[in-house]
Amino acid sequence: MNARFVTLVLLLFVWLEGDSVWAQYLPKLYQVFSPDKKLKMAIQRHNDGLLTYTFAANREILIKESPLGFKLESQETVPSSGWKIEKVSDRKVRDEWKPLWGKRAVVEDHFNELVIDLVNPAGQPERMQLVVRGYNDGFAFCYKIPDGKGPCVNVQSELTAYNFAGDYTAWFYNGENHNIGPEKLTETDGTRLPVMTVKAGDKHYMAIHEACLETGAPLVLQSKGGESLFSVASKPTSLSPGYTSAWRVVLYGTTPGVLTDSHLLELLNPDPDSRYDFSWVKPGLAVWDWRINGAVWDGFTYGMSYPSWVRMVDFAAEQGFKYLVLDANWYGPEFESDSDPVKGEKAQDVQRLLKYGKEKGVGIWLYLNDVGGRKYPIEKTLKQYGDWGAAGVKYGFMSGTQEEKNRWTKKITELCAQNHLLVDFHDGPVHPYGQMRTWPNAVTREYCHAQLDGHHVFEPKTFVTTVFVNMVAGPIDMNNGMFDLRQGHTTRVDESQPVPSTLVSEAARTLIAFSGVTILPDIPEYYRKYPALLNFLSAQKMPWKESRTLAGEIGEYIVMMRETEDAYLVGAATNESGRTIDLPLSFLEKGKYTVEVIEDGDDAHYLTNRESLKVTTRQLTNNDKLTLKLAPGGGACLVIKKTPSMRVGEQAAFPLVSPSGKIGRK
Repeated sequence: MNARFVTLVLLLFVWLEGDSVWAQYLPKLYQVFSPDKKLKMAIQRHNDGLLTYTFAANREILIKESPLGFKLESQETVPSSGWKIEKVSDRKVRDEWKPLWGKRAVVEDHFNELVIDLVNPAGQPERMQLVVRGYNDGFAFCYKIPDGKGPCVNVQSELTAYNFAGDYTAWFYNGENHNIGPEKLTETDGTRLPVMTVKAGDKHYMAIHEACLETGAPLVLQSKGGESLFSVASKPTSLSPGYTSAWRVVLYGTTPGVLTDSHLLELLNPDPDSRYDFSWVKPGLAVWDWRINGAVWDGFTYGMSYPSWVRMVDFAAEQGFKYLVLDANWYGPEFESDSDPVKGEKAQDVQRLLKYGKEKGVGIWLYLNDVGGRKYPIEKTLKQYGDWGAAGVKYGFMSGTQEEKNRWTKKITELCAQNHLLVDFHDGPVHPYGQMRTWPNAVTREYCHAQLDGHHVFEPKTFVTTVFVNMVAGPIDMNNGMFDLRQGHTTRVDESQPVPSTLVSEAARTLIAFSGVTILPDIPEYYRKYPALLNFLSAQKMPWKESRTLAGEIGEYIVMMRETEDAYLVGAATNESGRTIDLPLSFLEKGKYTVEVIEDGDDAHYLTNRESLKVTTRQLTNNDKLTLKLAPGGGACLVIKKTPSMRVGEQAAFPLVSPSGKIGRK
């Protein structure tokens, strides 16, 4: 009888029967369970020395036997038949992480870990560790070459792959375009970029990404047409003592919202360096000068200049928004090599503005292009911004390979931390991989299709796909919240056509999109024109105490709840189809609440009637259910005020499984 068949039979028996005496007949099988025992990663060492793994959720195999390790330029495989398992150790961690800011105030850090130490008596590298961790919302593994003596050995390829157990459906990050997908796994032919979000039937969702990328090229996936196997196409240049790979991560949830709500990527990154104090990092909302340029209101024409900046600062202070972001050209044409990022044409006005903003309690962000960032000493430039009192840096159009971009991103992030500057990377940035834990000043990235660019491909479905794909990687800057949605062209200088959305959806998107700085693109007058929606924006007081995706489906719709110190805020958004959502309020504590509901008007439509809305106020409890009607391309916004009887610091009781909305199409 085939030995592998016998192994598979025994594997199945152990899986069905749990830990039993039969496990002794599988000495080459190592298992890691999630703390709740619902997820399992099994590592198999074969007679030829190769390592493979499988992943199962709720006793269903989702990733079947898949390879681990590396292939060297010498054509040797790491590990292979000459390698020996020296020892196997495990541990359980039941801890918590309290981020300065994030999706919630307290993050459960519970995992089971297995470390397999391998030795190679006859070659190089001499040793390698495979470290595997199982969490309740996924698993992760990484490769380590322990410190010690030994040469570098060049790598031809990383062998890690994901051999999915079925022809599932997937979506992928696609730069500043609508995401790739939905496509069947067997339809993919070529390379794809993470996050790769996978729907495996109606009960299983996965997301493939990486965490804690220290060295090497950022993750790229590859598949051959007709297969359900995806391999890692990126690789390190070499393996040498002290090398640690990025964590290869498979996030898991029974709903796609579990992926969106996870902090697993951050948990796989280290705490901040003890040399740095990040207590100055404050998340919040910001206004922006780029999209207002050319807007006209009551005889005043907005521009990217001091008079407009002062009006924006005054508005931000009035509403409790923390920041104003200055975009390109304040120090000269951004792509001109002689545009000095410290002494440029509006530098004196910017210094005046920084002082004015400080008086008003509004921090000022400064744009910096890669041209100026590389021609002029970056250390001196960022120190000068810090000395001026700037709040942050928006860094754009980084050049180089993805590996070079990652190194430069890490350098800029650390320099910004040294000078008490927040940082936002734009224009094709390296994907987030959980670094906000180590560098809390890295508050957001344009790792998405920002909705104010390229309207020819931004549609309502773009948003409700991005939040289940790109946003799984970390905080994203999408520039939601445009309130000037008139038909036809406007007086704006950049992208004079309106966003295909409704007013209510625009407001809801600002809450749904997770970011350490939510950048609002419109002029004050359009926000003041809709006081209920402006109140919804002003109520977004970060950091969040709790966040939860209450319902949703990839490319269809999403309902997000975020809790502040004094309110629960809910935002809902849909694709091009109107729908009715029945929303249970079971995420609330017991008691009575005043709920302000802002919905699309009965005649609203994202193409023809964007500005129609209605506002109602109700008294409700956590036993009630709200029926929300979303127009095509529309949304809903809820402000739920806690009663005075709730004591400060009390936590809401949230269900382990989020309720699903009942969907009805027009």
